Amino acid sequence: MEKTPKSLRLHIGIFGRTNVGKSSFLNLLAGQDVAIISPVAGTTTDVVEKTMELLPVGPVVFLDTAGLDDCSSLSRARTEKTRKAFDRSDIAMLVTEAGKWDSYEEDIAGEAKKREVPLIVVVNKTDLFRPEDSFLLKIKNNTARIILCSSIDLSGRDSCLNLLKGYLLDACPDEFLNPPALIGDLIRPGGTAVLIVPIDLQAPKGRLILPQVQAIRDALDNDAAVMVVKEREYAAALGNLKVPPDIAVCDSQVVLKMVADTPEEIKCTTFSILFSRYKGDLIEAAKGAAAIDRLKPGDKVLIAEACSHHAIEDDIGRVKIPRWIRQYVGGDIRVDVSSGRDYPENLQEYKLIIHCGGCMLTRRQMLFRIQKAKEAGAAITNYGLAIAVSQGVIKRVLGPFPAALDAFERGRT
Repeated sequence: MEKTPKSLRLHIGIFGRTNVGKSSFLNLLAGQDVAIISPVAGTTTDVVEKTMELLPVGPVVFLDTAGLDDCSSLSRARTEKTRKAFDRSDIAMLVTEAGKWDSYEEDIAGEAKKREVPLIVVVNKTDLFRPEDSFLLKIKNNTARIILCSSIDLSGRDSCLNLLKGYLLDACPDEFLNPPALIGDLIRPGGTAVLIVPIDLQAPKGRLILPQVQAIRDALDNDAAVMVVKEREYAAALGNLKVPPDIAVCDSQVVLKMVADTPEEIKCTTFSILFSRYKGDLIEAAKGAAAIDRLKPGDKVLIAEACSHHAIEDDIGRVKIPRWIRQYVGGDIRVDVSSGRDYPENLQEYKLIIHCGGCMLTRRQMLFRIQKAKEAGAAITNYGLAIAVSQGVIKRVLGPFPAALDAFERGRT
């Protein structure tokens, strides 16, 4: 992502009067001094660009502009460049401070509305002035996306950043949330993937489930071959191959058998882990999986399902995973279940959220759920990672994803 050209990044314009703290706010987001700040009005003389990775949104460019109320000798040239920054902005951020909302702010908000550019308003310097309700009402007439912050208060950076990420996920165009490959980048051209597909009560009659079908298609789209076997035939199938496969992928419920039957030199993982990367944020899910080690008897855990289905007697999400987690923790845990479009507002009550692979959600919806969990301070992982931890094979199945494995191990320390 660090090499992503600017033309492919989400462009976020930062607008506002002189000295409301636009550059200070950019420095707060970046966690470093990327823009010169000064009490002297007009310090920002040109559009300052800052590229960064703002996960889970992805690669972005912040455009720090000169104040629209600049009255210096170069004001006309500066404000013209500021207005032209609108031409490049996919999202507009208007920085102001409590009590300052008149023609300058209305002008920017009106320009964003005219161009159909999503608007986020940042009320800065809240350490000096707290905004009144009447002032916030003026802002809400233009946008519901409001951030209250003090750009010099580093302790509030995480909450400010999390709120901004949530707004960006909600507002940014779909093309900026394109998923990584599902499996194709893990297989060399002309290589082979072995997919281990159990046929049991949960397997739909006469067909495969969506994640399995999508994995097959993605491999074919990347010029690779696919061998599909049941878990009982897996070891024999490996023995019949003249060249070892690039990767083996299984349903999480048979992960122990797959790991036992797979030689160390062959990479292996699960469909659920592939979907954690494809639909969500595998790094964040790996961090969340590490939180399983910190669970204690009596803690609350949420099982979140993206689809509504009739639960069978030994349902993976409602029965098996809670049983395995209880065995791993060594005591009872309190388990709630949400399904379909339901996603609780009280996420802060849960020590851990274990989400399904999200095959019925868009990438935006899955990323939004992850972001809501982060804002609530709740660890979040997914079925495949939670099962792998409870079965003691997490390091093996995260082997194809070194950054995720590193995040998991750091999360345990």
